[in-house]
Amino acid sequence: MRLLSKAILGAAVALGLIFPAVAAERAIIVLDGSGSMWAQIEGEARITIARETLSSVLAELPDDLELGFMTYGHREKGNCDDIEMLVEPAANTGAAIAAAADSINPKGMTPLSDAVRLAAEDLRFTENKATVILITDGLETCEVDPCALGSDLEAQGIDFTTHVLGFGLSDDEGRQVACLAENTGGQYLSAQNGDDLVSALTTTVAQVTEVVEVAPEPEPEPVPEPTPVPEYNLLPTASLAEGGPDIDDSGYQTIDWQWFKVNADGSKGEWVGTDYYARFKGNLEPGSYILTASIGYASVDQPITIVEGEVARPHFVMNAAIFKLHPRSSEGAEINNDASIEIIHDGEYLTTQYGDKELILPAGQLDFTFTIGEASLTKSYAPKAGETIEEDVVLGTGLAFFTTEYAPGVKVEDDIFMEIFDAKVALDGSRTSVAYGYNGEQDFELPPGDYVMAYSLDGTEGEIPFSVATGERTDVPVLLEAGVLAVATPNDDYVEIRGATKDIAGNVVAYDYGYGPAFQTTLKAGDYIVYNSKGETESETPVTIEAGERFELTVEHKPKKTKTK
Repeated sequence: MRLLSKAILGAAVALGLIFPAVAAERAIIVLDGSGSMWAQIEGEARITIARETLSSVLAELPDDLELGFMTYGHREKGNCDDIEMLVEPAANTGAAIAAAADSINPKGMTPLSDAVRLAAEDLRFTENKATVILITDGLETCEVDPCALGSDLEAQGIDFTTHVLGFGLSDDEGRQVACLAENTGGQYLSAQNGDDLVSALTTTVAQVTEVVEVAPEPEPEPVPEPTPVPEYNLLPTASLAEGGPDIDDSGYQTIDWQWFKVNADGSKGEWVGTDYYARFKGNLEPGSYILTASIGYASVDQPITIVEGEVARPHFVMNAAIFKLHPRSSEGAEINNDASIEIIHDGEYLTTQYGDKELILPAGQLDFTFTIGEASLTKSYAPKAGETIEEDVVLGTGLAFFTTEYAPGVKVEDDIFMEIFDAKVALDGSRTSVAYGYNGEQDFELPPGDYVMAYSLDGTEGEIPFSVATGERTDVPVLLEAGVLAVATPNDDYVEIRGATKDIAGNVVAYDYGYGPAFQTTLKAGDYIVYNSKGETESETPVTIEAGERFELTVEHKPKKTKTK
């Protein structure tokens, strides 16, 4: 990808772009750090591709370009305020931005609109020329309208531009964020893989520093006054249902209007333009078009003809319904903003949303799958056009909370592995895995029932049965009755921890192994043998591990015994 980046920047220079000694403006790159960035493209996580892209592209920038770096959704789940400036705009920040990107651990929401607004404010966009480059793999999940934000920033800014790089977005999802760029005079660029992302980021960064040398234009010839034309010639309206009231701009979802040329066979052809809001008034060149109206996830096409001197007033019936869904873990619980909602329309996947949602969806067969933690619930609807469906969706889960100690009062800080299994045992003796995680303190949201938690930490393992009830928290203390063994060896010696006695079959049990010069493990309280070997030397040292205590051992070698024939 680095070679491709250099090639693209080289092409930009060949086309006439010049990187000046003084940067044309200050800019901030905003990178999506939400949980969906762990999704993979051709076997590689999106966050990994984004990191490699930043490292490659920013290595080629002028040293004096003032560039900053911001991210969101990287510190905690369900928090729409999780936005952080990692690198303040300054010169020579390419390496710092690449390092900051490597530290991001995606996990949370997608407050992309507020992130762009905060970046603009940091750049003092109402006083100076400024650019924000947003890289996102998802749509806004914090109920802020990116289209309205773009218009607001454009109105307030001195010379403000937002470029949006849609990483892995579908065409429909791309249209829902493209307005943020288009309303500020920027570009929306789609990137479906690593090469696309390098090209898109290179293009937008080049525009920040672009200076084009052109000869002075001659004075234009006087032109006759243009013939007066109407202020507008397109005034479309839309309603959710036939005979229903026209959609206005009172809600947080707005209408997306797009118009296209018409192919010879009457089908939709080349894209011509885009605008937003129910109050849209267009001024198109006379001719035939196909106009598309979209709101929420409902979309309708209609052919229109623009006649000179006349105003076209097409009306669109969206055949859509409004859903207001409030997912809750249990009756009376707060709305769960980490809940996911997968929506299937007439057998085809439509979208996945999170938390408390108000959605406009096409009428027809709609199947919803709600997921909180490890619990899922599927509900089906067949709404009529114009209908509003509002309800609480209760999944009936409980919370299991685990705390871990070596001994009473001695907490486990290491990443102990915990896996939750259904308590039922199959005929072959296996259990169904439900969830897993790593930490000394963990919680799992589960359907009510009986479970077994299996844990392991180095040479220590065990199982704990527990039960979960709807709407209740179950605290499960995990007492390892274990200590830590630290073995120091002179070199990178092989170390194996064995039981002090043989098992019933006469075999010696090996609990853990590794290599020096410093080897550490966690063991249940009891007696063990530390076996060590290096070349022609070996040793066996008995040790006793006490719960909640650390035992440190330095190994002394002695030659292996030579067998005599």
